[in-house]
Amino acid sequence: MFTDECTVAVEAGRGGNGSASLHSEPYKPRGGPDGGNGGRGGSVVFEVASGIHDLSWLAEHPHQRARPGGSGRSDRRDGPTAKDLVIQVPDGTIVFDDDGPVADLVGTKRLRVELRTVADIGLVGLPNAGKSTLLARLTAATPKIADYPFTTLTPNLGVAETRDGRAVIADVPGLIEGAHEGKGLGHRFLRHIVRCRALVLVVDLSGTDPSSDLAVLRTELGSYDQTLITRPSIVVGTKADLVDDPATAATALQTDAVAVSALTGEGVEEFRARVDALASEAAASEPERTTHVVLRPGRPRFAVKRDERGTWHVEGRSVERWVLETDLDDEDELAKLQRNLRREGVFRVLEASGVAEGDDVEIRGLVFAFVHDAEGGSDRAG
Repeated sequence: MFTDECTVAVEAGRGGNGSASLHSEPYKPRGGPDGGNGGRGGSVVFEVASGIHDLSWLAEHPHQRARPGGSGRSDRRDGPTAKDLVIQVPDGTIVFDDDGPVADLVGTKRLRVELRTVADIGLVGLPNAGKSTLLARLTAATPKIADYPFTTLTPNLGVAETRDGRAVIADVPGLIEGAHEGKGLGHRFLRHIVRCRALVLVVDLSGTDPSSDLAVLRTELGSYDQTLITRPSIVVGTKADLVDDPATAATALQTDAVAVSALTGEGVEEFRARVDALASEAAASEPERTTHVVLRPGRPRFAVKRDERGTWHVEGRSVERWVLETDLDDEDELAKLQRNLRREGVFRVLEASGVAEGDDVEIRGLVFAFVHDAEGGSDRAG
């Protein structure tokens, strides 16, 4: 079953636990901590894959969790980093959370995953206008065709040979008046049109008022996305065998509209030539497609704040753990702590926040006076 949207719960892998090991060897009873850090947990990554065409697998597996990092071990051995969880999705997929499109997944999130079909040309019309029949005439696609509205409920894709190569053509489910407001699953259908380079507006010439049907189509497209009105497009009138004067009926829609009968083959070759020209026009008018990714920063690894007494406090899981694991009576251990804090950027952030020479800085009960190391060009605690 074709699935073009679903909601999934994703969770990045938890970081591994650090080791609380204490170094031990003969004649050295106070060897100090020698445990390694925990490994980084896996990230959740969405990757476009050419062999995936809808979101059905993801809809059937709505809970996705990356593996945790490995635990640290003695002798300062860090735990292994977990592999990222890669979720393959089709080209045209957009991932949303409650705030909009996302690219950075931190912790657990509920995500809405939506597929917008990518095609060169979209066939757009009211229900039962004959779009699926046109797709079958132009390509090797075999969509379901029947004489009742809403036969097509999901986009059908076909590939047509053109003078410039090939063009992907999408038969989009029928729109009704009010589709831009969500009527008749309008939003689900209209979003597939947004990624089409060009449009074929399909109108049933045997309908009660074809001109009114065409006006409804244009209104719905423009109300949903104004840029759809300016896309390269042509108008085709279908079921020409059911009207007395198909050429006149088509001209009444638009002066250069094409009348087509899938039953008799009337106008099919002319329509095929118009589609060929439309594909070339769309390719020439569209700028090179680029990928747009919204990046959000992850949670900060530590925070710096100052209390009313003027003492600076550094809070963060890693920096606090380093302090707790440090033997404060061992100069080598203190030097190692200072190096870790410098690499983490703690001193740099303190300076950017306004710390002054001699200010007290507190990390998990350890209080030290801040000293700038001017000779080395870096900061150190003293």
